[in-house]
Amino acid sequence: MANLSRAIAAEKENVVRSLEHLKVAAERKDKSIVELAAIATFLHNVYNGVENILKQILKDKGTHIPKSETWHRDLLDLAVSHQLISAELSDELREYLAFRHFFVHGYGFMLEETHLMGLANNLPDVWGRFLLEIGLD
Repeated sequence: MANLSRAIAAEKENVVRSLEHLKVAAERKDKSIVELAAIATFLHNVYNGVENILKQILKDKGTHIPKSETWHRDLLDLAVSHQLISAELSDELREYLAFRHFFVHGYGFMLEETHLMGLANNLPDVWGRFLLEIGLD
């Protein structure tokens, strides 16, 4: 349990730093493709942190994490079935999962500011609810 606590604390610290950088980038008035790419990177970083925390908790409970092509979706389903997060939060996280997929497989010049800003503006609330639901707040 001590190793789990340390791992989660480190992950939380990285997510908080990413959220701080996201805020700075998102507050820029005129956003070039460089600022949009930065916002996208920090969104991706935060979602990865959420996944890493869920994986660590589930592994600590002895749950096998699937290695299929759909393991990212499966991870959210496992988190719901193990009552770590609610179905409602899982649905919101799926928006970030979809963005993660685009970020990994798309091109930076295809980023849309309106979509990014919607995700960025909502993310602090989603992160806060995530912490509450998994009992870390």
